[in-house]
Amino acid sequence: MKNLIKKLINYFGNKNYKKSAEALFQNGSSHFITIRKNYPEIKDLNELDFKVFSQSGEDGIIDYLLHSLDIKVPKFVEIGVGDYKESNTRFLFERTNAKGLVIDCLENLKNKISKNLILWKGDLTIIEKLINAENIYSVIEKNGFNNQLDLLSLDVDGIDYWILNSLPSNISKIIVVEYNSTFGSDLEITVPNIPNFNRTNYHYSNLCFGASLKAIIKLMKQKNYVFLGTSLSKINAFFISKDELQKVKLNLPNENDLSEHVKSNIRESRSIDGKLSYLSGSDKIKAIEECEVINLREKNSKPIKIKDI
Repeated sequence: MKNLIKKLINYFGNKNYKKSAEALFQNGSSHFITIRKNYPEIKDLNELDFKVFSQSGEDGIIDYLLHSLDIKVPKFVEIGVGDYKESNTRFLFERTNAKGLVIDCLENLKNKISKNLILWKGDLTIIEKLINAENIYSVIEKNGFNNQLDLLSLDVDGIDYWILNSLPSNISKIIVVEYNSTFGSDLEITVPNIPNFNRTNYHYSNLCFGASLKAIIKLMKQKNYVFLGTSLSKINAFFISKDELQKVKLNLPNENDLSEHVKSNIRESRSIDGKLSYLSGSDKIKAIEECEVINLREKNSKPIKIKDI
């Protein structure tokens, strides 16, 4: 009887989810049909923020960039997708029947993703693997996505900087990268390149992970990319290849003052017993001041405590 009840809950739960997802898709499609006529007049990236299946408003920004570059059926790679319920590429996959590669270390990844979308509607390669700086390019290359990408999205909650650093310049026209707003606007830091990095294991607060926005911007410049801005949630940064910059009409951010891009009100910190502690403001960085990071302004790449920088 317990197994039957569980099956019924899963069946109706999945059925209701699919109905909800279809409604979200239709709402998103209608929104973009309406707003695209205004794209030439929009100058601020945050005006484009709109969520369909993305974590926050990334769907809207991505649609604007792809539309501006006249990319109708994008070729994409997304690293860090979970079960694909919330991701930066799901909407465009469903809308355009695109060709994409998604990667995550989540167990039974293909099975979990297949419950949330119809796989035959596009060419989606699903790879269940823990990605690091040493294997990322070989995984992309092995699956036929090593060149002429339209969109690359990276969000692994950890060694994002080192993964990005190992990729070649101009690998994609558009790149979306998660950054850690807790690190503030001035520090140029990243967590060390630790194998099997886990943000909870590294510090119980879940706040010491990834890299600062300034560090990401500097690295992307070296790879021929221009910083366009961040999502309203202050989670993801958006970059475009310098070769494509003339196709967008946005006002570019002031890279000498990134303060507005790190003012995040998200309060996902945990206490030492794993419960939400709802830290805000300067209490976030104070909670992780003993954490060791790499100060990228120094030639010495040895880990150093945040409080000592």
